[in-house]
Amino acid sequence: MPFNAVMFDLDGTLLDTLEDVIDTLNSVLEAHNYPTHSLERGRYLVGHGMRELVRQALPENTATEALIDLLLVDLMEHYSTNWNRHSKPYSGIGGMLDELESRGIKKAILSNKADRFTRLCASELLGKWSFDVVMGHHGGIPHKPDPAGALLVAGMLGSAPDEILYVGDSGIDMLTASRAGMHPLGVLWGFRPAGELLEHGAKTLVNTPSEIITFIESENGSRDS
Repeated sequence: MPFNAVMFDLDGTLLDTLEDVIDTLNSVLEAHNYPTHSLERGRYLVGHGMRELVRQALPENTATEALIDLLLVDLMEHYSTNWNRHSKPYSGIGGMLDELESRGIKKAILSNKADRFTRLCASELLGKWSFDVVMGHHGGIPHKPDPAGALLVAGMLGSAPDEILYVGDSGIDMLTASRAGMHPLGVLWGFRPAGELLEHGAKTLVNTPSEIITFIESENGSRDS
C-alpha cells in the first residue's frame, strides 16, 4: 500500500528551534539562580514536552512538582515573546513540502511542544504550505512516544497507519512511529544522532529533505508494482 500521508515532528525536523528554546530556558533558570545549559546539552533536553524540559534542566534532586510548576509558567510566558528570534525551517524543507503538495500527499505535524506554540510556529514559519492537521501537546493526549496522538492524527487524515510515513529526529519519534504502526524515518539534520534513531527503531535515515521525496517515490513505485 503506497504512502499517502507524511506525519512530521516539528522541532529538529521541520524547524530549527533549538537556540530560541534553550535561550528562553536559560533565562528562566538564571532568574531563579539555577545553572544554565549549552546548546549542545540542550539537544538532549528537548523533545519530551515543555514540562519535562524544565524537569530535566534542573539540578538532580531539586525538581519538585511545585518548582516545575513555577518555572513552567515563566517558561511559557518568556517563550511567547522569544520563540521566533532565531527559529526557521531547515534548508531544503520548503522544496520538500512543495514536492509533497504537487503529489497530493497529505501532511500533518505532531509535536510534544505545547499545542498553542506548535500552531504558532507552523502558522508563522510554515504558513506557505497547507497542513491537513497540526497538533501539539494538549490535555487528554499523552506525550509521544505514546502512539495515541499519532493514531488520532491518522484518523483525522483518513489514512491507515501503514499508509503514513512518520518523519522525526529523535528516538521518541521513532518509537512513536513503530508503536503506531507507521514507517519510522529518521532525519540526520536535527537534534539527535543516527545511533539514537536506529536504536529506537528507525527503518530509514535521510541526510537531506529531498531524500524524503526520493524515498517516497521509491517505496510507492515498489508497492504499486
